[in-house]
Amino acid sequence: MAEEEGQGFVIRDKRGQAREESPTPAPEAGASSSSHAASEKSQEHAPPLTFSSFIFSLGTSALMLMGEKLSPDQPNAPVNLPQAKEIIDILSMLEEKTKGNLSTEEAAVIKDMLYTLRMKFVEATSEKKPKV
Repeated sequence: MAEEEGQGFVIRDKRGQAREESPTPAPEAGASSSSHAASEKSQEHAPPLTFSSFIFSLGTSALMLMGEKLSPDQPNAPVNLPQAKEIIDILSMLEEKTKGNLSTEEAAVIKDMLYTLRMKFVEATSEKKPKV
């Protein structure tokens, strides 16, 4: 586990722990549970998960791994080109495996995302190589 923690992030599966814990008592009358209310609000306003939003999420992750920022005030994230390439390969596989089963909009989203990611990847890898 110590080796995994040095690579940037750690994923902890807490699904089994919820069953082992005792249920939380209901709030007393008049008391409000702000964290519970906040989580319900975030679930209400979350956009529905669609194929296009899934592709967009993977594409955004790949762009961030190639050094792109979501906003100008965001700190620089470490570049990880092999992991970005893996996401691009996953999207390519999804495009191939879903061919003929996507709506016109979904097919355009995955095609455009792959084009953008591939161009960015070529740009990122050509910048890393020393120019002769």
